[in-house]
Amino acid sequence: MSSLPNLLTLSRILAVPLLVLLMWDAGWLGYLLAFILFTIAGITDYFDGWLARSNGTVSKLGVFLDPIADKIMVAAIIVMLIHNGMIHGIHMLAGLIILLREITISGLREFLATARVSVPVSALAKWKTTFQMVSLGALILAGSTESWWPALPALQVGLISLWAAALLTLVTGWDYLRVGLKHMTEEAP
Repeated sequence: MSSLPNLLTLSRILAVPLLVLLMWDAGWLGYLLAFILFTIAGITDYFDGWLARSNGTVSKLGVFLDPIADKIMVAAIIVMLIHNGMIHGIHMLAGLIILLREITISGLREFLATARVSVPVSALAKWKTTFQMVSLGALILAGSTESWWPALPALQVGLISLWAAALLTLVTGWDYLRVGLKHMTEEAP
């Protein structure tokens, strides 16, 4: 557990309650601090994997915790952005698509793991994650700038990226589900 990559991953999980607290009825300062923390968390997400692979210290715990940390952070931020009205109206559908996919794919991965089937992360899924992170970061930033600078550019980037992530979520979710259904319909030994 004490390897640096695992500690970085754990720090992202521990950052989630602080992010929620900063965004709870936040003014511009809360959003700004949340944006800084979210950015730091995104940097640790990159470095924990890079360090583990480059040092040959990829662990089962890290492989388990990394996607959980990402999903917890994404879900918490989407919920808070909906709560604060940054994601509203029809845009909530994009947030819901992302949340439903994350929950479904987590369950599917658990099922496939018991069947000893590994589904590697595709390049398209990495693009989905990139759009998600850009979207959430831009929407948090929009909350910090709306009182002293027109939030429209950050808000527009955030909402457009949210829909791009939602569309890629549907595509990559279908890819995972197709593989999973193939193994679910096989007869048990």
